[in-house]
Amino acid sequence: MWNQTSLAGKRILVTAGGDGIGLEIARAFVAAGSKVLVCDIQPESLERLAKSLPDVHSCIADVSSEEDVAAMFKLVDHKLGGLDVLVNNAGIAGPTGGVETLSLADWERTLAVNLTGQFLCVRQAVPRLRKGRDPSIINLASAAGHLGMPGRAPYSASKWGVVGLTKTLAIELGRDGIRVNAILPGAVDGPRIQAVIAAKAKALGKPVEEVTRAYTTQAALGRMVTTRDIANMVLFAASDLAGNVTGQELVVDGHTQALS
Repeated sequence: MWNQTSLAGKRILVTAGGDGIGLEIARAFVAAGSKVLVCDIQPESLERLAKSLPDVHSCIADVSSEEDVAAMFKLVDHKLGGLDVLVNNAGIAGPTGGVETLSLADWERTLAVNLTGQFLCVRQAVPRLRKGRDPSIINLASAAGHLGMPGRAPYSASKWGVVGLTKTLAIELGRDGIRVNAILPGAVDGPRIQAVIAAKAKALGKPVEEVTRAYTTQAALGRMVTTRDIANMVLFAASDLAGNVTGQELVVDGHTQALS
């Protein structure tokens, strides 16, 4: 039976928690009684966060920067007094276009944020999680982390890497009682997916409405998922309901078999 207070008092770090999925995850943990710290690279996002969730601690950090990540974890120690759950949410969409049109700089930046950023955070988190209560790591991947995604090679490659990292860490850290899971969202309704759709429509020379329909209908349920859908799965993965769930791809995509 689920202990409804299992998340109360737990110490949570959410990367890129100022907007979108990360903000909804932070809200969900606060509602569950957890102590939360978020980072983001956008100061204005953190200013809005401070007004809507005044009990949440925050800092500016680029997860692809080793120095920023180290400073962020010092703040975790100071503000949270330790760590029970790391939510590796930070990520960027990367470029859209055929592989021959992509620059090396765009490729490297996408992997630096989406994959190396998770590594840098995990490396800092593990010694702290070993001292935590029912510790876990939740890595945000994507449906593009187990399916090909035409026109989005850097993004898809980075998210496949997240899944491989997750499965390896689950084995490596299992002896320490640290669970590690990946969440694979499908198309998440919001400004970010709208920007991706617009870029893809331009690259394909198609109307935005046509590409939007493709993204909406690629799931069996015929709709995009919401940020709350993802936050709900994060809470499950962090709770005692998932006590023996580790090394898993937790897919939240309305059953998507191919990506547009």
